[in-house]
Amino acid sequence: MTLRRRLTIAFALAVGVTAIALAAGSYFVVRHNLLRDSARSSAKQARQNLRIAPTYLPGRPDKLLANYRTSGGFETVLVSRERTYSSSFLSLRQVPGGLRALVKKGQLGYQRETVAGTHFLVVGGPSKGAQLYYFFSEEGLRHELAVLRNILLIGGGLLVLLAALAGAVLAREALRPVAQASNAAHSLAEGLLETRLPVEGQDEFGAWAQAFNEMAAALETKIEALSAAQARERRFTADVAHELRTPLTGLVGEASLLAEHLEQLPPESRRPAELLISDVGRLRALVEELMEISRLDAGVESVREERVDLGTLIRALLRARGWEERVRLDGGEAAVMSDPRRLERILANLIGNALEHGGGGVTVHIGQDFVEVADHGPGIAPEHLPHLFERFYKADPSRSGRGSGLGLAIAQENARLLGGEIGVESEPGRGSRFTLRL
Repeated sequence: MTLRRRLTIAFALAVGVTAIALAAGSYFVVRHNLLRDSARSSAKQARQNLRIAPTYLPGRPDKLLANYRTSGGFETVLVSRERTYSSSFLSLRQVPGGLRALVKKGQLGYQRETVAGTHFLVVGGPSKGAQLYYFFSEEGLRHELAVLRNILLIGGGLLVLLAALAGAVLAREALRPVAQASNAAHSLAEGLLETRLPVEGQDEFGAWAQAFNEMAAALETKIEALSAAQARERRFTADVAHELRTPLTGLVGEASLLAEHLEQLPPESRRPAELLISDVGRLRALVEELMEISRLDAGVESVREERVDLGTLIRALLRARGWEERVRLDGGEAAVMSDPRRLERILANLIGNALEHGGGGVTVHIGQDFVEVADHGPGIAPEHLPHLFERFYKADPSRSGRGSGLGLAIAQENARLLGGEIGVESEPGRGSRFTLRL
């Protein structure tokens, strides 16, 4: 449930409870006063009637009832020693027993009673050895109370509806800055760093908007600085790789010439020459990787898709690298639309890493839309897994080696360029499994 809805419901409930309490209190106060006034007026009328009764009693009870009928507003039940008289359908049975006991003691009393669905206030008192009971109808009073009750209920219901409407409007206005802040936060998350909130007052929301704008400005400045630094880093990498390429070409040629004459060198000079040739080769591979990753960063690498049979591609790769005897190929044939040159680059890196760090026993499994490279080496510690595809990162000691730390990063970038991704699963002591999903 949203905060706006909760505020609306809370406001409506608060007003509703208050309205119900006031309505109930008003109803019971009015009801009490009306019933009290009815009892007072009925008791007054009964006393007047009892003062008239001795004129007709005990000999002329019929004349007394006739006189009462002319007064109107009540019915009478008269109980004498001989018999019971009534001015209507009412009889002594409708007189409450408690009231009769009170009258027999010579006291004036009253009690409310419902007869045939009609509400009466029964007032009784003694006179000249007789008992007189006057039935005053309270139907009009009950009707007024029912009308009052209905009016209060309808009014309370309307008040609750109006309170809910007012609560919804107030909640919307009160939470409007929150909604604006939420939208602004989403905009920032989507990269719209120029997003700002309007500062509309000096209240808490105004201070909040001001703080948000300051945060957004600081974030924009920081991201711009990071972007500029990243751009400088990429330019530096590209420039270094480009500048190294020319002298490196000469070094590679000289190292090749030196390699051809290793057998002619004296024994004490041969080992340094071999190290020099190896280091030139590593330097050449590093520069090539730097050149490739700078092209990937610049977005100038293109993809040339064609139908590629994964089994044929991997077997040709294994033959070309001399890995046929060290790698077991598993799975059936699978054809995909992709760039064969980039696929070969990715798979060569994954298989080469597995052979270098896996200690033999490398298996390549071909699926319908994936290629899995698994080894049975020492594995990779869990804390290293999230960083494996970062540039220049080496998982030491299980993945330390003579590489530059760029191979997996380049493989992942190529996989993303092809619309895929490389995932890794590893358990120390049980090997690692890299999966290229296409």
